[in-house]
Amino acid sequence: MGVRIYFVGSHATGKTTLCRYVSRRYGLPMISEVARAVLAEMETGLDALRTDMDLVAEYQERVFARQVAVEKLHEGRFVSDRAFDNLAYVAEHTTNAATMMNDQRFLDYMKWVREGVVFFLRPHQSLLKDDGVRAGVSWDSVLRIDGMVKLMLEQHRISYLPIESVSMQERVRAVEFVLARCGVGLAESDTKLDRPRSRARTIPPMPTAPDVLKASIESWPYALVDGGDHDA
Repeated sequence: MGVRIYFVGSHATGKTTLCRYVSRRYGLPMISEVARAVLAEMETGLDALRTDMDLVAEYQERVFARQVAVEKLHEGRFVSDRAFDNLAYVAEHTTNAATMMNDQRFLDYMKWVREGVVFFLRPHQSLLKDDGVRAGVSWDSVLRIDGMVKLMLEQHRISYLPIESVSMQERVRAVEFVLARCGVGLAESDTKLDRPRSRARTIPPMPTAPDVLKASIESWPYALVDGGDHDA
């Protein structure tokens, strides 16, 4: 069964941890956060991004375009620790949010996400941690991004399950309950107690694809070209 699973929300909410668990538990390829890879490719750092408006705009555009491109390569089955989340950072740190959010190809992507299974992880101060990549780990920053992610979910009529508990056990139970109702089966290794559990298969953030796709990854908005039927 094809299924697209998203964990969305602000930074420092535990999205990647849950994403990794679901990847292993259900045998799904994992699309890891692409921000680190794009940051490395641009050979820059957070200090430069915070002071250069053109650079931060380019960075956020490339992060979003890369996310879309990788998803299109694995449109049947995957779990991802982000979706449109970085558009909240575009609104927070750049001046080109209106251009990106009003582009038809962005609207098409939101429709694509709407057809997936979306979990919205809510913030808790106990989860704050500076990892050297995400912009800002202050509580105020986390709350602003959280609010903008929720606004986009509501604005684009994306159904989602909010996860507010910080308990990993309770988070896992909520996710497993929803996925079971969606008919998502466990990985074979997790259906037999006497077999070792498989490790998460991470999809590299730098896709290996034909030149035409590589070109589309480099800049917004050309990555949001409809590649065919989006139904899972």
